Amino acid sequence: MALHSRRRVITAASALLAMPALRSVPAFAADNYPSRPVRIVVPWAPGGAVDVVARKLAQKLAEKLGQPFVVDNKPGATGTIGSSEVARATPDGSTLLTIDNTYATLPYLFSNLPFDHAEGFAPVTVSAFSPVLLLVNAKSPYKDLNSLIEAAKREPDKVTFGSGGVGSSLHLSAEAFQQKAGIKLFHVPYKGGGEAVTATIQGQVDLAMPSLGSGLAGIKGGLLRPLAISGDKRVAALPDTPTFTEAGLQGFSIINWSGLAAPRGTPPAVIGTLYKGVVASLKEPDMIAFLNTLAAEPGGMSPDAFKDIIKREGDLWADVAKRAGIEKQ
Repeated sequence: MALHSRRRVITAASALLAMPALRSVPAFAADNYPSRPVRIVVPWAPGGAVDVVARKLAQKLAEKLGQPFVVDNKPGATGTIGSSEVARATPDGSTLLTIDNTYATLPYLFSNLPFDHAEGFAPVTVSAFSPVLLLVNAKSPYKDLNSLIEAAKREPDKVTFGSGGVGSSLHLSAEAFQQKAGIKLFHVPYKGGGEAVTATIQGQVDLAMPSLGSGLAGIKGGLLRPLAISGDKRVAALPDTPTFTEAGLQGFSIINWSGLAAPRGTPPAVIGTLYKGVVASLKEPDMIAFLNTLAAEPGGMSPDAFKDIIKREGDLWADVAKRAGIEKQ
């Protein structure tokens, strides 16, 4: 969910065939880890910003650690299907989870989670922070943020928004936007942020509020129009897109994040290897250039600092979920 003021399964045999040339094992690698391909579960459909960052990071970790890191999308139930699978996995570092803002809000969305939310995973680090866009179809009658807000005030629930599902980052970002703007939009949930962006392109919904990385291709292709972007300043990738403050909505700034976690009980040495591998990957020029295309900033804070972020995010979004009337499932 948000930080204010500031991101298929394949068989072992086929993964081994795709293994990059082995490099010398880094000094920070734990003994014998990784000794086989590593699966990174992304609990969302392919195509969203969380997914594309995870795929790039998987490539870098494979280069750094000498084993394939393979992304496996397991969407559904606001990310809990994929999360549950990883929570049950052997805690040896061979199965990891990509978590994002949504993870921090799960206790406010579900009465009985199928895993221990507070202690079920060992956070590794944040991979990226990314600003949030408010996007409409390029042919939309809404030319700026003010025209959209005025239309929504005139006819509550007529303007529609797409999300990655109830409680997803796109959903709660839009709820926070409604609360700040004093409007009521109609929610249309999908299985992932990428699908919500596609629905906006196809005219199935009026708007979506994804990370910049999920919407940039549609903007560059002339299919989407950005009305505002979160953060304190405009980004180089979209220099003509105003911040929410510049567009007239004061005090609204949401930054999405995503990162890696492992099942509870994963040895500290393995967590350390993964953490240092991610940090080293985030310093690579091609990774920096990739994140720049998304207007994203690298993470890399310690596992303990990441755990603090998750808790703080949960506290921040509890109020949004309550005011939105989101009932626990």
